[in-house]
Formats: sequence, structure tokens, C-alpha cells
Amino acid sequence: MMPTPAPLKNAEPPGGLSRRAMVQVSSAIAAAPLVGCAAPSGGLLGMAEVSSEPNPVMMRMNLQVNGQSYPLTIDGRTSLLDALRENMNLKGSKKGCDHGQCGACTVLVDGKRINSCLTLAVMHEGQAITTIEGLSSGEALHPMQIAFIKHDGFQCGYCTPGQICSSVGMLAEAKAGMPSHVTQDLQGASGALSDEEIRERMSGNICRCSAYPNIVAAIRDVAGAPA
Repeated sequence: MMPTPAPLKNAEPPGGLSRRAMVQVSSAIAAAPLVGCAAPSGGLLGMAEVSSEPNPVMMRMNLQVNGQSYPLTIDGRTSLLDALRENMNLKGSKKGCDHGQCGACTVLVDGKRINSCLTLAVMHEGQAITTIEGLSSGEALHPMQIAFIKHDGFQCGYCTPGQICSSVGMLAEAKAGMPSHVTQDLQGASGALSDEEIRERMSGNICRCSAYPNIVAAIRDVAGAPA
């Protein structure tokens, strides 16, 4: 059996680094993913700083919102919701989840309801965008707005603009004969809406205050469906 060689005393890592420096470098390498790959003081790693913010691409465009033209110069990555709120000062459309899951940001584009947080503003140039501010005609409220007030279809009110815009778009869909997942008679899909139909068609709009019975009553009132 070959004898085990005795350990070297005071052995230093190759490359001229002291044992202390090697420990510092190893620690910096291990921590780099947690701190954005920043090099340790003194530049031992020689790493370049990585920027997480690419240079924005600014775009000029015009959006037609509530019958008015808005000339904009915005980052091409700006969502329609952020453009409405931050660039046009139309604060009615609310940012809830910012992931298309709550419906608080619902607006109408060419009469169809969409989640404005999930689409880019630059995609809608030349289209007619309607927000909660544009549903009324001057001081005259939209029938759906009147119904929500009449039936107390809100509590905190945060989701209400999206609920009203969505319900207007939903009734247009039903009138056009578009069925839902609970529609029993596909031939008569444009008929009177049951409470079950209304709930299903409005399921993309969340009311955290749970004012759903009153919301359904308001929509049924405008739809002309029997109670």
C-alpha cells in the first residue's frame, strides 16, 4: 500500500490569490445570482454590470377614446390601461390584479369588452375605445349606470367601472346571439337572460365586496328579462 502523503503546510491556491481572497471570491460567486451578478468590491470577478431595464422604444400614435383624439408619445410596451390612466388621466378604469383576472380594467373597443391591462395601447390605434367616462352623454347617465345606482350594485365601488363596461358589452354579445357555457337553447341564445346566464357571462368580473345579487338585478333590469 502506498503511504499517504503528508498534507502541505500553508498551501495557497494557485494564481497568486491568498486563501482569504479565494474565500471572498467564492462567496461573491455564490451570492451573485441573489444580487443581480454584481461584482464584489475591488472588481475581483471582472463582471460587467447588467441592466434590467432595456432602452424604451417611444412611439407616436393617436388613440380615439370616448369620441376624442389623444395624440400620444409613449413606450411601445405601455398597456392600454396604463395609457388611459397615466397618459390621458382617465382614472375610471381601475388596475386591480394587472393580470386579466379581476375585470376591474374592462373597457369597450369597437363595442367589444376587453381587459385593458392585457393589451398594448399601440395595438388599438384607429379603434373606438369607450371607458366608463364615455358611457354617459353629458349629464345623462347610461341606462346601465342608472340601474347600478337603482339596485345598489356596488359597495366600495372599485370594480364598478369594469362591471358596468363589461355588462354593456355582455348584453351586446347576448343580443347578437353569442351563447355562453350555460346556454341551453343555442337557437334562442338572444332571448331573455336568466340569472344563471348573467352570472356566467359576467364571471370574468370579480366583486370582492360580493354585491353580485344586486349586480345581477341591475343587468336584468336593463336587459328587460323577467325577474
